[in-house]
Amino acid sequence: QVQLVESGGGLVQPGGSLRLSCAYSGSIISIRVMGWYRQAPGKQRELVATINTRSDMTDYSDSVKGRFTISKINANKTQTLQMNDLKPEDTARYYCHGDRIATPDGVKDCWGQGTQVTVSS
Repeated sequence: QVQLVESGGGLVQPGGSLRLSCAYSGSIISIRVMGWYRQAPGKQRELVATINTRSDMTDYSDSVKGRFTISKINANKTQTLQMNDLKPEDTARYYCHGDRIATPDGVKDCWGQGTQVTVSS
């Protein structure tokens, strides 16, 4: 069973920083793409950032470019999203997503349960 668990959310003032982490576990052979998405109340889930684990190519939404940085997966099976210069409009629940996860049972995708980020003074 594949599992993704996010951590690192919280309350921060505008201009502050947070680092979100996504730890994965289970019978995983490889993960092709890892990403972060967010969903604010009353809005659709939107892409924040992704990283291709083979090419290290990253992609960011225009709203976070220059402020957020997505990392590679490290030896502890954890991937992070560094968020700087946070704005109130960044307030949302943030979800980790693994795409094209190779397992002994086939290729899957998986979502974490999410972590809340609130930017407010």
